[in-house]
Amino acid sequence: MTGYMHPDYAQSLAEFGDPRELPRCGGWILERQIPGFPYRDGMGCYPLFVCRDWSQLHLDLDDLSDELVSLSMVTDPFGKYDSAYLHRCFKDVVIPFKKHYIADLHRPINDIISSHRRRDAQRARNRGISVEECENPMQFIEDWMALHSTLAERHNIKGIKAFSRKAFVKQFNIPGLVMLRSVHQGATVGMATLFIQGNVAQAHVASFSDNARKLGVSSVLYRSIIEYLSDRVRWIDWGGGAGVKYKGKDSLSRFKQGWATETRTAYFCGRIFDHKKYSEIVKATGSTITNYFPAYRGGEFR
Repeated sequence: MTGYMHPDYAQSLAEFGDPRELPRCGGWILERQIPGFPYRDGMGCYPLFVCRDWSQLHLDLDDLSDELVSLSMVTDPFGKYDSAYLHRCFKDVVIPFKKHYIADLHRPINDIISSHRRRDAQRARNRGISVEECENPMQFIEDWMALHSTLAERHNIKGIKAFSRKAFVKQFNIPGLVMLRSVHQGATVGMATLFIQGNVAQAHVASFSDNARKLGVSSVLYRSIIEYLSDRVRWIDWGGGAGVKYKGKDSLSRFKQGWATETRTAYFCGRIFDHKKYSEIVKATGSTITNYFPAYRGGEFR
């Protein structure tokens, strides 16, 4: 067990719910109290639900039917499932959520990285920016938190998406974590973490200093990640673009496209286990957001 599948990853998010293992499939969810009601619901761990055996997921979900009102999650785009199986598991909501940008490391590096991004990376190296692996991530926790705090403030990231120092401390000790940092004139100007699971490296969080864009730090860091992982995994999942709907036109999407050979879809899935209680909560809370699931938690991740 490594990365998002490891029990400690769910434990790192315990500020936002009680971790619960789904024993047949080997995945984890967070159980949460529904504010104002004596009921509970569940969500997949942020950012992705990953499990060992997708073919057993429907059995685990059936076991939850007497305990939770609803469950929602975003599926791992490398999961071994198809749309029909997701509809079997999640009888209420199955929608394409985001396109994740994927690098196939069996391809030549010039096929993976666009010419524009290759030039950016070389210019950054010419400016004296170097990249190194952090073999002991906890040694760099202060640098990490300083950069991450800047990122969260710049983009107004809050809640589970922002993580916390306590969460990162837990995550930095999870098997499969890889951390690289960019250095310029002795100072840390960029850092990235990924989780390796099997033949896939899933990009987790990357943070940069205020002057990183001017220096081209992200390009040299991404190129170094590809070079570093080329003999360790087959794929890198860079994640999706900004926002909750895939359009491919935001700046983050355009950047990731320059490091990818293809895309894969992550699905948002939801299931109502108790329709009577679900309707009771929606009515009592006056929920009007019909394109969010569960409706009574509409806007929680804005």
